[in-house]
Amino acid sequence: MLEDVRTSIEKLIALYEKERQRADSLAEELERSRSELAACREDAAELDAQIDNLKLQYAFSGAGDPQLARERIGRLIREIDRCIRLLEK
Repeated sequence: MLEDVRTSIEKLIALYEKERQRADSLAEELERSRSELAACREDAAELDAQIDNLKLQYAFSGAGDPQLARERIGRLIREIDRCIRLLEK
């Protein structure tokens, strides 16, 4: 009878250790997944900003030519700066 109790306790300890290792492994996997999710969210935000910039370029160019859009935006910025200088006088 004492030997049966000892065997049962050893089995319980072995099961406990196995589950503890599994829990540690799952905790590490969860942390890796959280880090990967944060990186993906940053990438998505950056891509959204790029999309917004491209939409703005396209809207200003009318034809979809990025170089033409940059020139037009530059002219608009210079015109805005000129208006601000006039208002300051």
